[in-house]
Amino acid sequence: MEKTKCPWAYRSDLELEYHDTHWGFPLHDDTLLFEMLILETMQAGLSWTTILAKREGMKAAFDDFDPHLIQHYSDDKLAALQLDERIIRNKLKIKATVSNAKAFLEIQKEYGSFDDFIWSYVNHKPIQGDYQLLKDVPNFTPLAETISKDLKKKGFKFIGPTTVYAFMQSIGMVNDHLKTCPIYQKAATH
Repeated sequence: MEKTKCPWAYRSDLELEYHDTHWGFPLHDDTLLFEMLILETMQAGLSWTTILAKREGMKAAFDDFDPHLIQHYSDDKLAALQLDERIIRNKLKIKATVSNAKAFLEIQKEYGSFDDFIWSYVNHKPIQGDYQLLKDVPNFTPLAETISKDLKKKGFKFIGPTTVYAFMQSIGMVNDHLKTCPIYQKAATH
């Protein structure tokens, strides 16, 4: 039987590349972890295609997703961002980026790295999904609910369990490529 990729990967060229090279692959770089966290919070209620199309623009607008700079954004900077067509111009999501940068830096200070903190929820080993059909992949799990609650206690915003689970998938804490997808094994052994 010929293996086909996860059905969502075929929606756009951007999603196909993201699926084949990023989604489900373990990520441990704090800079990239913060970027993915911001992208996932921006995605809430929108399509991932939209986020991927705006990713480079958002990276430029948000100072390469540098939490050290973002934590100090002024009201003027936040107002300018709301007018920036390169990004998701949701006032609350933009403002949440500042809160999330501050909380992210606090976690780095407390745990040494965000990577060590977030990956401790899975004992630093990816959870391997076991799904044959896209409809069987959950939108969130009890673990995502736990992480969401913990992150909210630490000051994060726009970080519900569905967003957290999407983040977990995007950074490879969970490999939810379908078992029929040729990328499943590649992500599992990365």
